[in-house]
Formats: sequence, C-alpha cells, structure tokens
Amino acid sequence: MANYYTDHPEIAFHLNHPLMKRIVELKERNYADKENFDDAPVNYEDAIENYKRILDITGDVAANIIEPNSESVDLEGPHLENNRMIYASKTFENLDATRKAGLWGISMPRRYGGLNLPNITFSMLSEVISAADAGFQNVWSLQSCIDTLYEFGSEEQRQKYIPRIAAGETMSMDLTEPDAGSDLQRVMLKATQDEDGTWRLNGVKRFITNGDSDIHLVLARSEEGTKDGRGLSMFIYDKRDGGVDVRHIEHKLGIHGSPTCELVYKNAKAELCGNTRLGLIKYVMALMNGARLGIAAQSVGVEQEAYNEGLAYAQERAQFGQKIVEFPAVYDMLSRMKAKLDAGRSLLYQTARYVDIYKALEDISRERKLTPEERAEMKTYTRLADAFTPISKGMNSEYATQNAYDAISIHGGSGFIMEYKSQRLYRDARIFSIYEGTTQLQVVAAIRYITNGTYLSIIKDMLQTEVCDCVKPLQTRVAKLVEQYEDALNYVKEANNQDMHDFLARRLYDITAEIIMSLLIIEDATRAPELFKKSANVYVRMTEEDVLGKVAYIKSFTAEDLKSFTVQEEAPVAE
Repeated sequence: MANYYTDHPEIAFHLNHPLMKRIVELKERNYADKENFDDAPVNYEDAIENYKRILDITGDVAANIIEPNSESVDLEGPHLENNRMIYASKTFENLDATRKAGLWGISMPRRYGGLNLPNITFSMLSEVISAADAGFQNVWSLQSCIDTLYEFGSEEQRQKYIPRIAAGETMSMDLTEPDAGSDLQRVMLKATQDEDGTWRLNGVKRFITNGDSDIHLVLARSEEGTKDGRGLSMFIYDKRDGGVDVRHIEHKLGIHGSPTCELVYKNAKAELCGNTRLGLIKYVMALMNGARLGIAAQSVGVEQEAYNEGLAYAQERAQFGQKIVEFPAVYDMLSRMKAKLDAGRSLLYQTARYVDIYKALEDISRERKLTPEERAEMKTYTRLADAFTPISKGMNSEYATQNAYDAISIHGGSGFIMEYKSQRLYRDARIFSIYEGTTQLQVVAAIRYITNGTYLSIIKDMLQTEVCDCVKPLQTRVAKLVEQYEDALNYVKEANNQDMHDFLARRLYDITAEIIMSLLIIEDATRAPELFKKSANVYVRMTEEDVLGKVAYIKSFTAEDLKSFTVQEEAPVAE
C-alpha cells in the first residue's frame, strides 16, 4: 500500500540531523510531560520514534484517502449557500480522516490537547499532505495560526481556543482587503468598542484562504484617525458568535479545494489578541513568517509529486522504439527536477530547525529567565531563521512551478489533457509564489541580509564543513562561485545607486539561495551519498550555470542601462 512518507526516505533522513537533539531537548523540557501524559516521550529516541509514527500515519492518510479524493475536490470545489461556504464533499472526508488520525493541534503543548511536535515535523507533515492535495493542505495547515494566539494571547484565550483546534476545528488569518493586498498598512476594517468594552468589527476582507473557518485571526484598525501600521491590532473572531457573512467565493486557476472568500463583517463580536497597535508591527509578522514556511512545505510537496508524475510517465511511455526516460533531453529534465526537490527540501528543513530552536527558547523565556548562553543561542537562531525564511519560501515556490511545468513537458500533449494530474499540479503551484508574499517581496525581505554580509558570513561558515571525498570537488567548485558572488555583491554596493541596487536584487537573491542550497545538498550527500550524491552533482552544475551568468550580467551593468528597462509612455500622436 502506498505511503507518502515511507515511500520517500529522503524525508526521514532529515530527522537524523545533529540539531534534532537540541530541538527535542528544548521542546520536551527534559521530558517533563512523561509523568502526566501517556503519549509523551521518555527520551530522545522515543521522541524521534513518535515523530516517525505520526509521519507514517499521515503518509497513509495522504496516499490512500486525500490523494484519491483530490480529483473530485478539484472538479467540485467549494460553493456558497445562504452566505456560508460549503466545502467540496470529499474535503469533508479528508477533514474527518485527519481528525480521526489525531492530526490536529500539531504544535501545541499537551496541556491544551496538542501533540507538542516541533516545526520540523509539522513541515514534514505539511509536505506529505500537500503532495496528496495542495488545496487541502491549506485547509489543514492553517491550524498553525494557533501558534500566534498561543504566543500573544492570554491564558484564558489559550484555554478557550487551543483545545478546539486540537480537536479539529479550522482556522484562517483575515488580513487582506480590496485596497490592501501586500500593503497591509492600508487595512481599514474597523474595530470599535462598546461601552462595556466588547470589541466589534465592521468592514470587508478579501482573498481570505479558508475564510469561513471556525476561528479567525483578524487584522483591524483599532485606532481612530490613523492611516498606517501603528493603528492596527489583532483580533480573534469566533464563528459561533456570528456577524460575518461570506459574500463571494473566488473562482481560481488552482487549489480548488481551498476556499478563497470575501467576508463582510457586520458588527461582529471579537476579542483583542495581545495589545493594541501591535497587530501589524509584531503579530502579523510572526503569523506571516509561519505561513511562509508553510508555503515552502506546500511547495516541496508539489515538487515531489510533479517529479513522481514525470518519472512514472517517462518510464512507461515509449517513442521511436525506446522508453523516453532514456532520452537525454528527458533525463536532463528529470535530474534537474529531482535536484531542485532535494536541495529545496534541505533548505526548508534547515529553516524549520532554526525556527524550532529560537521559538522553543522564546517559549521557555515566558516561564523563566534565560541564561546568558541561552539568550545568545536564541539571538543566533532568530537571525538565521529570519534570513532563511524568505529564501526558503521564495525558491521553493518557484521550484514547484518549474517542476510542475517540466512534468507537463515530459507528458507532451497528454500533459495538457485534463485527465492527467500534471495540469492540476501546475495550476495549483502557480499561486505559491504569489500568496503570503510574492517572490519579489521575499527578495525585499532578504536583500538586507545580502548587502550587510549576513548570508556571505553564513556561506563562508558552511564552506568550513568537512565533507566526504565523494563530494569534495563539488565543494571546491562552490567555493569558487562564492568568490564571484562576493565580487558581484561589492560591485553593486560600490555603485551606490538605489535604483540599480533594487533592479539587481533578484539576481543577487537567486545567487545567494543557490549557493546555500548547493552547500546544504553537499552536506546531505556526505551523510547519505546513496540518497543525495547524484542530486548534489546535478544541483552544483545548475548553480554554476546560473551563478556565472548572473554574475556576468551584474558586473557588466551600469546605472545608465536602467533606461533600457523602464517602461516609456507612448509619445502623443500628432494631429
């Protein structure tokens, strides 16, 4: 029987990373829960086995329930009935299966009914479910919004809402509006207080994923007369209280199982989460970073499934008397798809591990004062997580689209036919580089770490890692690319032209990410050459091809060249 976890040993490989011991130690607080909870691990080995059991269960549900339902969900989609969103019928089956399997409340402490799993495991679960149906992964993975409520809500709110999510109720984050997409400072949904202190929300939210969920986190303007982010606060809306109608469900290119709603708030009762004025400045930033890591995991799942589809078809399809998998043009595509998948997954899980360490220490700091060593550790991993999140989301979302595109190419004309899955993977993947911050916004988030030398410092540290002889020549080749990268970076900085800097930022971003992923896949190949040596070889060659071209582009570029790229207004027509 198929299993989307055990069928891919590359996933389990990442549970053996050296940082896992520190993550488990911090997450389990020296295994204090073992006295009160039967499912709590008693030591490190027990914790890892627990993660594997949950992944195995999820892999089974994904392969044998969610994936077989995916075509029906895509065709039916959600619909609107009496101002309420109704899921596709098979989505209800998926929800029921994940609830019965106990796959809710993933990251929450056991005292609230959660599973107390680290981010790395949640990312793996997200990948597995996304491979089965990326649209359903949205519905399921938005349970991670509860992390923000846990971090910033009151204890009363934790006790009220977290057990409901652990029992399988759904969540959404209501941020965007018709006039406030990426620019969330323009949010105008109004939050006012009754005389008794009750908060009320009025206004419209648009493009809300899973928008008719049970519990919403809502960004609203609480400070009258303000027009920027300092007037925004975060609120909790409970669907049981009423006051919100679904006005419209968007008809989308892909992820049909994931309802995207326009919501109308009509004097809806809500609770303030945390403090006023910190909604965008602090809480949404935490919410978005978690969501971006979730999209990276969603992307890796589709990267894997696209590769699976392309490989299976190439091994089966014969042309000119031989299987097309034997054609250089085809196995070139397949090898690149696999290399992107392996390198992208490595970046995703490295980012998740960094997030785990700093989040666990941050959580501990709410219980006791951290030691100076722990504070330094938290600072280090916060910086690493902040630097890695935008490249993990950006690169994997682009790779998902590229792999899905190539899967269609391998299928030829059949890939364009709706009966084949590749077209759906392509339609689903296209949104990944748009929502939760476009790739261009990931570049904006990453560029300061590029220009201030943070990534360069990380890369040089990574180059000091001892690798096996089987991949040492690859490490040497990457080291030469780093020299080219540093030259290009210095060239841009010395030009001292902001427009030129912004124009070339995407190329610097791509180079940075590809070098980091090359070094990560080389490290993986050192520890498991049977899994990753071929991908390391292919990915480093891809990186050389891309980096050398982009460096040449950057170093031959001048501010004067910008004139060739700006859009010119049409000259007036002479009368």
